[in-house]
Amino acid sequence: MTRSVEIPLFPLNTVLFPGGLLPLRIFETRYLDMVRSCLREDTGFGVVLIRSGEESGDTAGIFDAGCHAKIVDFSQQPDGLLGIVARGLRRFRILETWHQPDGLNIGKVQWLPQSVESPLPAEFAELAPALENALEQAGEPFASMERHLDDCEWVAGRLAELLPIPDVHKQHCLELDDPADRLAYLRPMFELKT
Repeated sequence: MTRSVEIPLFPLNTVLFPGGLLPLRIFETRYLDMVRSCLREDTGFGVVLIRSGEESGDTAGIFDAGCHAKIVDFSQQPDGLLGIVARGLRRFRILETWHQPDGLNIGKVQWLPQSVESPLPAEFAELAPALENALEQAGEPFASMERHLDDCEWVAGRLAELLPIPDVHKQHCLELDDPADRLAYLRPMFELKT
């Protein structure tokens, strides 16, 4: 087992996977402060799916696994809000949570096993061109992201992020250690959506 670390948590109605991109508009003070701290200290934050409650305001109930993210771009939006793009780095499991006085969620987390780069199994080869098409249709920043269509984990993560399926299914995929298991879980849903 790896040692635990403390990271800020950002509860959202979305699931991020390693290698994925997440555009966000930041407006709550606690998250503006978190973004400033992450940029100043070159650290990241944890993206966790909301189980109950809302993204803004009171504390939301969250799932106990998420993805650590690092800010890779930021800009002021036309409406004056801060826009950021975060990239998923690695999965984690939450051991304990608490709140800072400003309401920011902090988690004591343990890193989950990282997948090593592995070739996309032949049984899932047809998913690569379908994913390429989905990325083009998704627009920016996905259309211009670097592609790894021959890597099993990358394909599984992007499909899980982009497929219009319930977030609980995406969360289930995030919690699976083997990316081939993620693809096997997603394929029937992908076939229903195409």
